Amino acid sequence: MENTNFLLQFLHLLAGIGIFLTGCEMMSNNLEAVCSDKLRELLAKVSNNKIIGVLIGTLATIAINSSGATTVMTIGFVNAHIISLKQAATIIFGGEIGTTLTGQLVALGMMGNDGIDMNFLFSSLAGLGVFITMFAKKDKVKLFGSVLTGLGLLFAGLDVMSSAMTGFAQSPALREMIARLDSSLLIIICGAILTAIIQSSTAITSISISMVAVGLINISQGIYLTLGANVGTCLTGMLAGMKSAEVNAKRTSLMQLIFNIGGVVLVYFIDLFMKVFTKGGLSFGILFERMFPGLPHTQLAMFHTIFNIASVVIVLPLTESLVALSERLIKDEGPEQKKERFYFVNEDIISTPSIAVEQIKQEIVNMANIAIQNFNISMDMLKTLEFTRQDELNDNEAELNFLNKELVELVVALGQSKKLNKKDSRYLSSTYKTIADLERIGDYAQNLASYARELNDERFNDVIVSELEITRRLIDQLYLLVIDAYKHDRRKISKQIKDLSDNIHAISNIMVKKYIKRLNENELSAVSSGEYLKICNDTKRISEHLVNLIDTDYMLNH
Repeated sequence: MENTNFLLQFLHLLAGIGIFLTGCEMMSNNLEAVCSDKLRELLAKVSNNKIIGVLIGTLATIAINSSGATTVMTIGFVNAHIISLKQAATIIFGGEIGTTLTGQLVALGMMGNDGIDMNFLFSSLAGLGVFITMFAKKDKVKLFGSVLTGLGLLFAGLDVMSSAMTGFAQSPALREMIARLDSSLLIIICGAILTAIIQSSTAITSISISMVAVGLINISQGIYLTLGANVGTCLTGMLAGMKSAEVNAKRTSLMQLIFNIGGVVLVYFIDLFMKVFTKGGLSFGILFERMFPGLPHTQLAMFHTIFNIASVVIVLPLTESLVALSERLIKDEGPEQKKERFYFVNEDIISTPSIAVEQIKQEIVNMANIAIQNFNISMDMLKTLEFTRQDELNDNEAELNFLNKELVELVVALGQSKKLNKKDSRYLSSTYKTIADLERIGDYAQNLASYARELNDERFNDVIVSELEITRRLIDQLYLLVIDAYKHDRRKISKQIKDLSDNIHAISNIMVKKYIKRLNENELSAVSSGEYLKICNDTKRISEHLVNLIDTDYMLNH
């Protein structure tokens, strides 16, 4: 019978964890969808002021209720070269402070008396949120309703977990077994492993608070479980950083790991020192019991908050040293880097669409740089009939083909996310055509190189070379304007771009007419004539594909 009760309580606990994690995920996803634009702007405006960086990291984590998501976002910005390693470190520090809010809410939910059950009161938000979502007309109001539903489910799951913990606490055998678990190091390891499995330090911290509240574990055991959760939460950042091709992304994830492990090691040895050398064997558990008597849930929640804040206060002056250490441990890559790879995109970032969209935009700009580089290499070949850069041209073309395929697949996967807001969704829908246009520019560049080879040492005369050089300069100028507009949504220069494109077409047509006149006057050979006409046609096509980058519904209505 006792075994049956234990199994029922365990299933009860699993149900609570499921509801709790669902609530966390729903709240986090919808908060991110609501705040994505502001969050992106907030993280991108990190200054060199360390305090500002910590505040931004704290606010960002509170806004989306996930320090893991903040870490992945930060790695994304480092990947895109928007922020420095030093700035990334301060954001991560702030994320560790922001993540303590959920623990405080959990502790608050466990307060109350015979008249008011705070947990029950907060759980009712789930129903309110559902009604708002069902009857609201505006998308933002519906998202707000979903946030409330997630918050309510979080507390409903907590209530179910607490009920299961109460059942466990009534088992003398289980209580005796847990009481024997006095190895603080083992408890830390258990907390880290559980967090790595669930991928939510919030869940492990909340479960620990519930266990302390019902007396299943003591405050000291709860503290060490929470410390273990702080280590385990680094897994998300480590996966995002280590899978990235960008060396600074790896350094960012390493800094988080060093910071969290360093804080845990410091507390572990301070606690050990107090137990050995203070009168009565003082410990952090005893200290917080005295600070918040009769409130075990508050004791653990306050330890979590004070520990994370204290860790940031201690490490913040050492930020530069932490950055330097990460740079020493992870060396810069050599000048030769593997081709056919993403330069800015981290595929794990799909879980954080607001940052993934920014990375995809950076990758598209990088793709445009490669395409226009190939155009210029090919134009040099036409001018000099020297092919020393042929391997570079081929490598770039392989990279363009890779990006054309892989970026589209990534955009398709990202487009299925429920976290996307309408603006980001509209932008993603425009990227399919943009990527195709850039791949076509690369193809035309390859055509130009092939025309140079077909000339068979029959060089163009100086007049024709100067005309081709004029076309090249105009296309390069058009490219700079288009990329500026694409990156910064500068619609004011759209007319300037159109005028320049029209000018390229007009000049190309004039060049063709002049060329045909020279051909009729027998000034040119048939071989060079055929190639020249193809060049004029392909350069016009390149200018059209460049203009297409901003000639989309997204860019016009952004």
